[in-house]
Amino acid sequence: MKILLLGPDGQVGWELRRALAPLGEVVAAGRAEGADLSQPEALAALVARVAPQVVANAAAYTAVDRAEGEQQLARTVNAQSPGLLARAAAASGAWLLHFSTDYVFDGSGNDPRDERHPVAPLSVYGRTKLEGEELIRASGCRHLILRTSWVHAARGQNFARTMLRLAAERDQLRVVDDQVGAPTGADLLADLSAHLLRVARARPEVSGTYHACAAGHTSWCGYARHVIGWAASRGRPLRTTPAQVLPITTAEYPLPAPRPLNSRLDTRKLCTTFDVTLPHWQAGVERMLAEVLDLPLTAPVAPGAAASIAAPTR
Repeated sequence: MKILLLGPDGQVGWELRRALAPLGEVVAAGRAEGADLSQPEALAALVARVAPQVVANAAAYTAVDRAEGEQQLARTVNAQSPGLLARAAAASGAWLLHFSTDYVFDGSGNDPRDERHPVAPLSVYGRTKLEGEELIRASGCRHLILRTSWVHAARGQNFARTMLRLAAERDQLRVVDDQVGAPTGADLLADLSAHLLRVARARPEVSGTYHACAAGHTSWCGYARHVIGWAASRGRPLRTTPAQVLPITTAEYPLPAPRPLNSRLDTRKLCTTFDVTLPHWQAGVERMLAEVLDLPLTAPVAPGAAASIAAPTR
């Protein structure tokens, strides 16, 4: 099987290089290879030239706040180009793997959203990602659209790295506590994608949209406390303790693009259809931190002391 991978140098794309390799030949295409989603005219020719059985699109415009002032660029990258890829995949009989977001919902309420829940994006980013989904579905191509949330990876900058840097500099942090979701590792998404594509090749009826994120949920404040507590327990010198991470509201930290307060995603359709069990968000965050900080996953235990297991943040 030949797989055309777009966005190979991003968080998810980098992990997909590894996870998809056992499935066949992975052709990684960045801008230099004609896979610039801001210039969609060349994409159909790229798909025709590579002739893949799977197009894996890990590229996106993800600058949520900047998108409010760059609406056309965000729409080109997040909607028009995925739609073109989908039509090219449909014409050649290829599968399309595409990643979407919890931002397609308005974030109201406290219950997890399943795939049938009405969409109502609040931001330009959310609206363009939703339009991309709709164009893919309208193309008639066989597809796997994976909606996810709060993606992190050891590669590049992320929320956890920022919290550790600030915790080393300050005695106290103030972090939003009324936005709730599931921190989800790029490595988890990549491994899931490989499994889903194996199944999809044998069962084309699984084509569709799925929610894919780690199990459990927390707030950004709870996430920060867990990151700081985990690093401190392994000897990382930090000035801020978990107790000194103070909760604030979204209204106290205004940003150009509105965020959904409730980013809980119901993943039962994914788990049932593909027979998978999703790990808790804490496990993925700790693996990422161990790689970022070059620390052991297991905390050192003093001689004669009993090991303890921390309770989940939420």
